[in-house]
Amino acid sequence: MEVGVRVLRAMATGQRAMMLKDIAAAAGMAPSKAHRYLVSLIRSGLVEQDPANARYDLGPFALSMGLVALDRLDRIRLGQNTIAQLRDEVNETTALAVWGGDGPVIVRWERPRRPITVNVTTGTTGTTGTTLDLLSSGTGLVFAAWLPQQATAALLAREMTSERLPEALRSKQAVNALLERIRSQGYATTASYHYVPGVAGAAAPVFNVKNEISMALLTVGVQGMFDCSEDGAVVHALKRHARQLSERLGATLYAGEPISAVYPDLSLPG
Repeated sequence: MEVGVRVLRAMATGQRAMMLKDIAAAAGMAPSKAHRYLVSLIRSGLVEQDPANARYDLGPFALSMGLVALDRLDRIRLGQNTIAQLRDEVNETTALAVWGGDGPVIVRWERPRRPITVNVTTGTTGTTGTTLDLLSSGTGLVFAAWLPQQATAALLAREMTSERLPEALRSKQAVNALLERIRSQGYATTASYHYVPGVAGAAAPVFNVKNEISMALLTVGVQGMFDCSEDGAVVHALKRHARQLSERLGATLYAGEPISAVYPDLSLPG
């Protein structure tokens, strides 16, 4: 069974119909051995072969299993587990946010084990809880960076008129440049111009099977005690957990890159 799964994994990560030699190379086995497993996988419906070009691809039963698995996914439950693991790793307040129509809403959070902490308010989308602004929170910036423009244009335009916003972010050109930088680095941070004095935070996107932003992971702490640097342990752990949760939700891309290539040291097993 484990060897057969190696063949299936090689085909799944190939992202296209493949020749026998390519499947064998990706699975790390001789072509003759790979062929024997492919014959059995075809009989089970997990693999099919195109008679026109002899290429192999995932079969109808593999598709059926994938759809059933996706239907059974509870993204909030998975996200809850992820922020608990992230909290244990970085010992900072961690939270999970979803898009609520008028902005991101925090739906789950975990308290760190330290004497001074930052608490957050939770709610449910469309009802209660604090809706975060787009330009004054790392979470908002993440959604602004990856949501379609039509979902955020009106909100951004309204926020850019606020006198509480730094002058440097009151133009469309400046905001677009900031969002492009966030998409490039794969996360967003806020510190010096956060609406809540003394609080710093970082957020990273979580993508679904359509490679669309589904949620955001965030971690917040006390400014001066919270490391927002790109090479710091907090940001590294945040991005890693967001990538892994995206993979769990069926995403094949993370921030525009193949999901197994985002962190070479964390490539998919097998």
